[in-house]
Amino acid sequence: MIRALGAVVDVQRRDGGVRLSVDAAGLKETPTPGDSVAVNGVCLTMAAHNSTVLDFDVIPETLARSNLGELTAGAHVNLELSLKVGERLDGHLVYGHIDATTIIVRIEPEGQGVRMWCAIPPALAPLVCEKGYVALDGISLTVAAVEEAGFAVALIPETLKRTTLGRKRTGDVLNIEADPVARYVAAVLRNRN
Repeated sequence: MIRALGAVVDVQRRDGGVRLSVDAAGLKETPTPGDSVAVNGVCLTMAAHNSTVLDFDVIPETLARSNLGELTAGAHVNLELSLKVGERLDGHLVYGHIDATTIIVRIEPEGQGVRMWCAIPPALAPLVCEKGYVALDGISLTVAAVEEAGFAVALIPETLKRTTLGRKRTGDVLNIEADPVARYVAAVLRNRN
């Protein structure tokens, strides 16, 4: 689960990349330069900080694969510190290695929560299966259903309240990370042929 919400303070374009500044006052501990922090599920190395504002250098490769290039001052982001050896594992393994972005196709009320449908990027189709998992903007979620062109996740009220997903609308772009185990199994099978 996401540990805190942050707010983008500044986005400075630099040599094809971005210097991203995020107010991370909600984090219980302040990382130090060189530490990894997931921002919307993207594992970034903190370059500097000033009080609660953390700075990250986002390179063109990361911008091409994620939604970080679309962020503007005031945008809310999900924040997660790296898991330390010996800490409790909460949910699925999420590495912060974003595969691509996906678009929210529809959001349907369901009980106390919602069912959010997203497009499946074609390259990830073999890695998304019902009851498997994906991470969307860093939030580890079980896949509730799969159709030819999309998949759904069922979101409970707590997830909607504690993460940015409660603010998302149809057409919004999310970062997607496929289940790393599925990724490795697919690579082994591909290389056997």
